[in-house]
Amino acid sequence: MPKAVLYNANGDRVGDLDLSEQVFGTPVHEALMHQAVVRHLANQRLGTADTKTRGEVQGSTRKPWRQKGTGRARVGSIRTPLWRGGGIVFGPHPRKYTQALPKKMRRLALKSALAARAGAGDVIVIEEFAITEPKTKFIAGLLKTIEISAGAMLVTGERQLLLERVTNNLPGVWCTPADQVNVYNLLAADKIVFTRGALDRLGEVLADA
Repeated sequence: MPKAVLYNANGDRVGDLDLSEQVFGTPVHEALMHQAVVRHLANQRLGTADTKTRGEVQGSTRKPWRQKGTGRARVGSIRTPLWRGGGIVFGPHPRKYTQALPKKMRRLALKSALAARAGAGDVIVIEEFAITEPKTKFIAGLLKTIEISAGAMLVTGERQLLLERVTNNLPGVWCTPADQVNVYNLLAADKIVFTRGALDRLGEVLADA
């Protein structure tokens, strides 16, 4: 059964906690995690790049000169792509880069990422983040106490706006509710700190996966 170190709200280690076998004990599917990460990054793309074709650029539609007898190359419009200021051939146009992934595959990829991080010892559990005032030094000190020197993702059962505010000043540290955790963030974080409430909520989200 996968385990994680358990800390109290003050950052004192109180023992080890058995993690859910259903959530953190799934076999790791690397190919599926890769597919989920590619989908996540693709869905962030705006797809707003655009170029004008010869029918969209400004310019007269009059033939610049007669077809024959001038000694120059024949041309029918100053909007031709061969001329400076003319239209663009096969240029980019607004499009959607979004990719679909079945719900079962998304959840299996999420379980795989959780199992991989838990197996590597990167999952930490804390009783709760007992923060009552918007001071970044409290979270910074707590992370230092539980020996997190680099970045970390703090996962809570419900959204905590105060915690989000104080973590904004810590580079590489961010806060997210359990029902918004995704594969990309799980793999990008150096350490993942769950509250007990987050573990319960995560179990509910992935119960039927």
